[in-house]
Amino acid sequence: QVQLVESGGGQAKPGGSLTLSCSASGFTFSMYEMSWYRQAPGSERKLVARFPTDDEGIDYDDSVKGRFTIARDGAKNTVTLQMNNLKPEDTGVYYCNAHPYYYARRNKDNDYWGQGTHVTVSV
Repeated sequence: QVQLVESGGGQAKPGGSLTLSCSASGFTFSMYEMSWYRQAPGSERKLVARFPTDDEGIDYDDSVKGRFTIARDGAKNTVTLQMNNLKPEDTGVYYCNAHPYYYARRNKDNDYWGQGTHVTVSV
């Protein structure tokens, strides 16, 4: 069955770093765009970073550009999010997402989601 298992969340101080990992199984990893979303308390889930099926068109939310780096490993079926220079506004639940590349991005009906991992950035 399909599984997206996130790990690496936790607490950090402003300016600190965390690395999130997502291990995927049960589907053809190479045919899916892999992304990280964040849901802050009281807010909607929003895209943080996206890695398409190849390294063309890697995309970041403006708020994390220059601080976060997304990477995917096709041999291990994993996607990571390296988060540096963390800010309190980075706090939230981070979700790993898999989207089949052959569907429009606005069509989320066939997406897979992980269970989420909490990140808290505070002094």
